[in-house]
Amino acid sequence: MLHKFIIFWLFAASLNAQENKYSFTLQEAIGFAIKNNRAIQNAERDVKIAVQTKRETTATGLPQINANIGYNNWLEQQVSLIPAEFFGGAPGQFAEVLFGTKQTMNSAVTVKQKLFDGSYLVALQAAKVFLEISKNSKEKTINEISKIVAYSYGNVLLVEENLEIVNSNIALLEKNVWEVSKVYESGLIEEESLQQLQLTLSGLKSNQRYSKRLKDLAYQMFNNSLGLDLTAAVVLTNSLDELVVFYSTLTTSRSENEFEEVIDFKIAVNSVKSDELLLKLEKSKALPTLNAFVNGSYSGNSQRFSFTENSQKWFGASLFGVTLDIPVFSSFKRSASTQRARLNLEKSKSNLEDTTNKIKLEINTARSNYEFAFEDYEIKKKALNLSKNIATKNEIKFFEGLTTSFDLSQAQRQLYIAQQDYLQSMLNILLKGVDLESLINTPLKN
Repeated sequence: MLHKFIIFWLFAASLNAQENKYSFTLQEAIGFAIKNNRAIQNAERDVKIAVQTKRETTATGLPQINANIGYNNWLEQQVSLIPAEFFGGAPGQFAEVLFGTKQTMNSAVTVKQKLFDGSYLVALQAAKVFLEISKNSKEKTINEISKIVAYSYGNVLLVEENLEIVNSNIALLEKNVWEVSKVYESGLIEEESLQQLQLTLSGLKSNQRYSKRLKDLAYQMFNNSLGLDLTAAVVLTNSLDELVVFYSTLTTSRSENEFEEVIDFKIAVNSVKSDELLLKLEKSKALPTLNAFVNGSYSGNSQRFSFTENSQKWFGASLFGVTLDIPVFSSFKRSASTQRARLNLEKSKSNLEDTTNKIKLEINTARSNYEFAFEDYEIKKKALNLSKNIATKNEIKFFEGLTTSFDLSQAQRQLYIAQQDYLQSMLNILLKGVDLESLINTPLKN
């Protein structure tokens, strides 16, 4: 029985481990992050908050209905003094009189409606702009997180492929060291030749240990960007070679107004709109406001609590009114507020011009970096092929006794550097492609 339970537990644990394992292409990783990254979730909440703020602002201009019910019970009724002569008494004397009943109850309903309020009209426009700003902020957050995911994805691939190359180099060099050690034991070469190769091998193994540490950190950074637990098991299904092919088709054509699609430009435009509305708001404070209301009420009076009885008498009343508030003089407060709002608007317009020029420069720089990344990739690819040939020839020459172990080690180190440079050039194509795509606000490729 215990044996069956252990088998069942191991099977369940295996299924659970498989369920918690994630597999992503680059685009799938970005899509997952958009749904699960906490910064994007908060940006989505900000948009929803802006929607509710817009509804709240709109509602303030619609009819407002309030109802109230009041109950009063005089523990000791107030006495009023009235000249006694009203009741036939002597002049100069006062009669003590109680007005009303001991208990009263009343209910009322009031309907209020704005007829004209300049600040309300501006507030409606401002709520729309605020919603757009929130959407811009969400879009910017998605762009930034998508870049971080793509960077993290590329770094994981770089570390993985680098570790694979290092492991391959170590295996090959260990074979060389073993062969050279046999030759050394035969007394055909000097010990220095063996030590030179052992020194190179030691450096590779140190690089291997460092790469393994980087691999763990790279996966943790990737998981964090997706909103996953840092220790979650993930598999990346794209390779650097595939991503190089994907990003080789990115358009580099220039559009005269492409800067208008950049999210920072949209934010700057909405900032100008916001300050324009703030200026209109300050000006609207000098306009009169017109409000109307309708009030209906019922009141009951009794010496005891009889308000729930059918015999209780209720007296109705209703009232309609209109109020007009006219600003007359604010000791120049409104003037100062208007001037301040006007200056802020001028600043926003100036910032928009600066942002436009900055974005144009960023686009040109990003496009140039993207194009250079491909040029550098082709150069590094040729350099890698040359380094492989040189290393292979030096290895043959060394075992034929035509060159020294120092020359062989130099050729091998040159190859290792070329391998690193080639991998980095592949990663740069991904990074520069993502930079350009996110800047001009085009979808990231799969």
